[in-house]
Amino acid sequence: MASKVPAAENTLRILGHLAAQRGPVPAAGIATALGLPRSTVYHLLTVLAEHGFVLHFPEARRYGLGVAAYELSSAFSRQEPLSRLGRPIVAALVDALGESGHIAVLHGRDVVYIVEERARRRPRLVTDVGVRLPAHLTASGRALLASLPPGQLRALYPDSDAFEDRTGAGPHSYAELRRLVGEARERGYATEDGDVTPGFASVAVSVRDHAGWPAAGIAITFPRENVPPERWDALAARVRDAAAELSRRIRGS
Repeated sequence: MASKVPAAENTLRILGHLAAQRGPVPAAGIATALGLPRSTVYHLLTVLAEHGFVLHFPEARRYGLGVAAYELSSAFSRQEPLSRLGRPIVAALVDALGESGHIAVLHGRDVVYIVEERARRRPRLVTDVGVRLPAHLTASGRALLASLPPGQLRALYPDSDAFEDRTGAGPHSYAELRRLVGEARERGYATEDGDVTPGFASVAVSVRDHAGWPAAGIAITFPRENVPPERWDALAARVRDAAAELSRRIRGS
């Protein structure tokens, strides 16, 4: 269906296209990529530049994102939308399962926990809000790493020095990590079993954003003796439902 506000839609398409580039690009390239008349693209770029959302590099005859676009992304981070949207979803999951849950985001080779919901009569875990842990050791991290292109995964783990150790468990090489994330990708969820805290295990699912990229990981952590491995599939199905709901809310659908 055709947009009722084509100028607004085309403006957003231009900003989205610029955000996906590795550097400034010519206006003609934008017009070709988006299938828009050059005159329309030049007009919209001029307005965007006047408001600081686009920078014009006259010598190079190229356009890139401006400071105002950066301020929007900073505002997104300040408003903590993932934690605000995700906290009630994780709280409901914890109430239903009786085990602790959390949300983590990928930051380099680490995950940073942004939501932590502890179940009643369960001990405090190391996954408090703001805590960083090596992604390759955690279920959330493995779920997120399994969602990355192979080249990006390899770039994060170029050699054995990239593999921090906590308990002696977990992958110590890229080959081991690639096997773990491959299994997670095939299964639809990631696991860890004593790799972070002895006696505790976790299952996690990646949350996708509107572009299909991994935005966060939702995980449930439990005493291993309480949930035998044959029940992990059923547990993961509940986590997958929660991840799908958070993904839907992120997309605004």
